[in-house]
Amino acid sequence: MRNDRQRLSEEREVDLFDLMEGVWRQRLLVVVVASVITLIAALYVTIATPIYEAKIYLQPALESDIARLNFGRSSHEERLAPISSREVNDAYERNLLSDSLRQEFFQKVYLPSLGGRVSSASQNGLYAQFNGQLQVTIGSSPALRTNVTARAKDSHKAAEWAVQYAEMAGEQTKAELVRRVQADFKAAGDNMQRGIDADRLTAKRQREDRIVQLSEALQIARAIGLEKPPIISSNLSNELSAGMTGSLLYMRGAKALESEVEGLKNRSSDDPFVAGLRDREQKIDLYRSTNIAADDFRVYRQDGVVDTPDRPVKPKRLLLVLIGMLIGLFVGAMVALIREAWVLREARRQ
Repeated sequence: MRNDRQRLSEEREVDLFDLMEGVWRQRLLVVVVASVITLIAALYVTIATPIYEAKIYLQPALESDIARLNFGRSSHEERLAPISSREVNDAYERNLLSDSLRQEFFQKVYLPSLGGRVSSASQNGLYAQFNGQLQVTIGSSPALRTNVTARAKDSHKAAEWAVQYAEMAGEQTKAELVRRVQADFKAAGDNMQRGIDADRLTAKRQREDRIVQLSEALQIARAIGLEKPPIISSNLSNELSAGMTGSLLYMRGAKALESEVEGLKNRSSDDPFVAGLRDREQKIDLYRSTNIAADDFRVYRQDGVVDTPDRPVKPKRLLLVLIGMLIGLFVGAMVALIREAWVLREARRQ
């Protein structure tokens, strides 16, 4: 048994060296196979359509960029608190990542760039391809800046897509902020107007109540024949004057009471007697007359210039040729090994 194992081991060792020698003897075959595969790889990189990549870096808007948004807003008012640059940046980044914006860009920009009519059945596959060509990266630190990366067969188109996508996200964000400001102003103005209406109604009812009180006091003053308030010397006059309200209101005399009743009845408006009315009306006019346009503010800053790429990112020609050469050498060696193993096997059978 031991001799059989030793003999088999020796045969295997001999076979391994024989195979290696056989590969060397067939090195011409290895070179031919490797050359063919390398040639195929070189031919592929020659005819493959180059893909160019453009990238635009984005920075958050500064407080000065959104100053127009905060016109008429104050930190003292909870509902109309100033809009911070962080809120604007969060809204902009949300729109950059939104699928609705991707769909809009796909329909309005990407599909028309393909030329011709595209069937609805093939749009799903094209949309998946488009998602691979347009990437958005949200920066979590100054070193990792927010950017939009676009890839296209044309270098100018790649740069245009990156800039256009960033602009469309900016326009969408601006529209949202304008609607928010307009809604806030309308709600604040409506709430303030309701408060004014309530205060006017209260003032009117208080005037009516005052007329009733004065009319009753007037009846009492006439009944006792008190036309004018009594003249009382010493400090008692001050105490009596201060107490001429409520049940002692008739002490003011019929003439004074009648004159005040007549004045209250003839009052055309209670607005001068409503506290803070004019200030609130001025604020309402400000809220209703303020118009915010999209061109009045910015929601992002472009960091640097988007250069038109002059070198494609795909295909990587040198790398593909080297990979093709390595694959060719490997395949050629395998073909040579298989051929040499077949020759040795046939030789043993003879």
